[in-house]
Amino acid sequence: MELRLAQGTPCWVSLLTDDLPGARAFYGDLLGWTYTPGPGQLGAYVRAELDGEPVAGLGVSTATGFPVQWTTYFAVDDADRTAQLVRECGGTVAVGPLQAERAGRMAIAADVSGAVFGLWQGEEHPGREAGSTPGEPAWSELLTPDAEGAAAFYATVLDRPVRPGAEESALLVHGRPAAGLRHHADLRGHPPRWRTHFAVSDAALTARQAVALGGRVLVEPHRTARGRAARLADPQGGHFSVLETG
Repeated sequence: MELRLAQGTPCWVSLLTDDLPGARAFYGDLLGWTYTPGPGQLGAYVRAELDGEPVAGLGVSTATGFPVQWTTYFAVDDADRTAQLVRECGGTVAVGPLQAERAGRMAIAADVSGAVFGLWQGEEHPGREAGSTPGEPAWSELLTPDAEGAAAFYATVLDRPVRPGAEESALLVHGRPAAGLRHHADLRGHPPRWRTHFAVSDAALTARQAVALGGRVLVEPHRTARGRAARLADPQGGHFSVLETG
């Protein structure tokens, strides 16, 4: 029997990088990850684990000039049907849908503003919901200059309501916020994107550790509505955030 998370649930995050050994070393030391081999349809790929449970994926980017970035995947009941909805709603599908061995069926897409995200129809690997254990994904939020358009797009594609908010709208799954949609009129030269937050016990300490491991601090630890957070970059240039959850 297949175990799937509810449609629209952020269920996985995956990094595409041009230096997989370097990324493995950085995140392993920073977040306490160990690694096992994962599906290799798109090239070298490993699953990061905490206490033997998969929490994220790291793979090699095969596209020339493709930026190092984290991608948020959303659970869907039918990847092929959802990919078609993406196209009908003005988005694009760059990869798939394709079968990732027995793990599940996936696609990589972009919304109407160009923000990249993934679709995951889980089979043997259902994915993982956001949590609060240090080292696991804790929250995903979209940064976009068109929050209204994004809300309409994701509500239709994922068949889930979006609750408007003064600073951040929320994609709802079973009535609870599952991901954020944040309006940013000025992204300072960066494209619209989904930002991944990882849970940590101490954002300031993690920021210092990231620098010691060759990363950078993009935004110093600060208070947010979800807790104390910091924005960081890995040595290869991949941006991510850390969020105190303890």
